[in-house]
Amino acid sequence: MTFAIRFARPDEASALSALALRSKGHWDYSADFLELCRDELTYTAEKCGSGDVFVAEQDGQILGFAALDGTPPDGDLEALFVDVGAMGRGVGGGLLQHVLKVARNRGFTSLTLHADPGAEPFYAHHGAIRIGEAPSGSIPGRTLPELMFGLT
Repeated sequence: MTFAIRFARPDEASALSALALRSKGHWDYSADFLELCRDELTYTAEKCGSGDVFVAEQDGQILGFAALDGTPPDGDLEALFVDVGAMGRGVGGGLLQHVLKVARNRGFTSLTLHADPGAEPFYAHHGAIRIGEAPSGSIPGRTLPELMFGLT
């Protein structure tokens, strides 16, 4: 699949937030569970216009996005979401490789992330290693795999 990756725009905050929630729903979570995740999956116009959010699009349609956070040398892969209809078509891998390249160019030596348990194999396939577990930012008592990409 051919798509372009560009910086997100502030006016795309609501579209990216909705995409994140749809993408999270891919893992068959209940509506109540997804509602608990809504705040954590809401992206502001400020964040979208920061130069740290990258959108994959094809023919004007947003297929997914990724977000980088932190200050070198150590940062976070804050988000990576692919719209359900674009999953399995190389969008996630393309976004991930783009963000890793940007992070290296900005001087990061590592990126950590708290992955959805269902997405851990995707990240491992792309070179992430599990370094522990981290508490969920949305669900008290739930833990998530903590993963790291070494960038050196």
